[in-house]
Amino acid sequence: MSITDFIGEIPYRMALAGGWIDQPFVSRFNPKPPGSMVVVSLEPIVRFMERAGIATGTRNVARRIWNDKLPVGRSRAELVRELYHEENKNLIDKSGSQDMIGTIYPGISRLDYDYTCEEGVFPKHIESTNDPQIVAWLERVIHLIPVAPRPPGYNPVGVKNLDAEAIAALGQSGKDCYDAILARDIKRLGQSMKDCTRAYLKILPHTLLHPTLSAFDYVKFQEDYQARYAGAMFSGCGGGYMIVASEDERVDGAFKIKIRAERK
Repeated sequence: MSITDFIGEIPYRMALAGGWIDQPFVSRFNPKPPGSMVVVSLEPIVRFMERAGIATGTRNVARRIWNDKLPVGRSRAELVRELYHEENKNLIDKSGSQDMIGTIYPGISRLDYDYTCEEGVFPKHIESTNDPQIVAWLERVIHLIPVAPRPPGYNPVGVKNLDAEAIAALGQSGKDCYDAILARDIKRLGQSMKDCTRAYLKILPHTLLHPTLSAFDYVKFQEDYQARYAGAMFSGCGGGYMIVASEDERVDGAFKIKIRAERK
């Protein structure tokens, strides 16, 4: 039997730099649109934690409405919209469309959000790569360390500092991240991750400074990994996994990912 017999075949989604620019309440204040973020489609080779920034909620909806298989014969854009509307139909605080795009689009994708395009709900442009050498490089340098799922009562948007300069930096970090991946430049990749975390912590301080995050100091925990490796960031707000960017063959406590790439 395969692991997918137990956890299903729908891909997971990993987000790198630029996260939160897909939320219209953020992108509408970006003085330098479009702002970008990077998502990576992951093969379901392990069962990822719920509430850990790997879009498991979106994945669960996809499993339900599509009988655990991505539909064939329909455009990816159509599937993204269907999944977005299904997940968000009864929600006040809506999931961003990057969750759906990262689940459905194979490979590594840069999503460009501009509030003047559909009020920032869907990206103005999507740029993807499935280049085997780039995919293999990113698989080699990304290491995931399980930390903790978001605790009950956690809410990352209780405090909003919608500073235009920080939002512009957030959107730029996604562009820099994608360029670094294409160039297979670990130093630039790590810097983009640091720039992203610095920006979103200023915009939404409760991402890592919420009262429910009392087990340890999440900010210092992340900074410790950033000091020891080329780059590091939590997989989602409130914890999840520590994503480490390093050319070291082994990172203590980490496992490797398998990117779901389009094969030609």
